[in-house]
Amino acid sequence: MEIIDKPTSYMDYDYLAKRVFEEGIEIVGGIKKLVEYRNLTWLPSLAEAAYVVVLSNETTKTIKEIAEFLGITEQTVKQIMRADPEAVKKYLEGEIEKVDYHKAGGIAKLAYEKVKNEGGIFIKREEMESLGVEWAIKVLERIRGADFPLNKEEFLTRLTGVSIKGKPVSEIAEKIQFPVKSPAELLHQIKINL
Repeated sequence: MEIIDKPTSYMDYDYLAKRVFEEGIEIVGGIKKLVEYRNLTWLPSLAEAAYVVVLSNETTKTIKEIAEFLGITEQTVKQIMRADPEAVKKYLEGEIEKVDYHKAGGIAKLAYEKVKNEGGIFIKREEMESLGVEWAIKVLERIRGADFPLNKEEFLTRLTGVSIKGKPVSEIAEKIQFPVKSPAELLHQIKINL
């Protein structure tokens, strides 16, 4: 993926940070799990950490620049960046009782890697619509939460009743090579088979 330091707007980072934040919530077991464990205070920290992780990975901003941009201390940025995602994962799984790292930072790092490894599409809805690929938005909305690699049956179940550029999904599915490894690969295969 090409890394661009100067986006046309900060919305690009807002969108990616939101994706990382949402994935972080899923990693801890969802909002209900946070309520059960009385850890709702993690939400603001997770939002902050998601943004720090995105900016540190997607830009060439320094710790000081990230802190200034987000209105937080440099020390907070450093703590998030030093977080050990594997230790936090063990903590969440109950393997260890205490973590000496920034928990939200570790969760955000795990979430960022998961989003990236799933071939996440880091493009805003408005940009997709302007490119004439509204069908991609519909596909991504329907497959959200699906496990990858995705098989043909799951694909057809999730996209029942959908047609893409006038072609029924069942017809397109016949040309796709399943299992599909990521959302990005699925969109690519659909595009070449339209």
